Amino acid sequence: MPTSTPISRKSLHSEVTDRIRQLIVESHLQPGQRVPELEISRDLGVSRTPIREALKVLASEGLVELLPLRGAVVKTFSKKDAADMLELMSLLEVFAAEKACKADQKKIDQVLVVHEKMKLLHAKGKRSEYFQMNQQIHDAMVAMAENESLSLVHNALSKRMRSLRFSGNSTPENWRNALAEHEEIAVALKQRDSKKIKKAVGLHFANTVKRIDV
Repeated sequence: MPTSTPISRKSLHSEVTDRIRQLIVESHLQPGQRVPELEISRDLGVSRTPIREALKVLASEGLVELLPLRGAVVKTFSKKDAADMLELMSLLEVFAAEKACKADQKKIDQVLVVHEKMKLLHAKGKRSEYFQMNQQIHDAMVAMAENESLSLVHNALSKRMRSLRFSGNSTPENWRNALAEHEEIAVALKQRDSKKIKKAVGLHFANTVKRIDV
């Protein structure tokens, strides 16, 4: 399990939370699997207290369930759960994308720069880093809508379905297709073409439903 490098005491709670979240998102901990607190505690060089605090945060995000006598178990989603979440996420991001086309040029340029960096990570096969940058793009476009309520709902849903979205790039073909869809979104954003970007974002989520591993 890739947790063997001890972490510093600075921001211990958030560091532990990030490490366990990554294990779940990248499927090192599988849906339905009990989170091995003792093993993670040993690998990270911390007591079980920050582990348990981190699990409370992850439970609030919908990534784990805290069960009597079993401890924390990685959340299991059905195909319908995944489709329902992606359908709602699509509605939110299509709305945000249309607003993003009217944003300041500086903000648009920043997203396009991140997109180019993401393409390089794909070329290098760095899936974990690619996914993190991918999430930055989705979050940035929502932020460009300048709608606090939208951002709150999107943030909560995005955390809940991180592992599902990561699984969508589990094969080279799926990953390649997802990147091609992001390229269409980037082109539409650069052109400030609201009609094109709404179609591209909607198609991206429709295809994500087919790609996810549930």
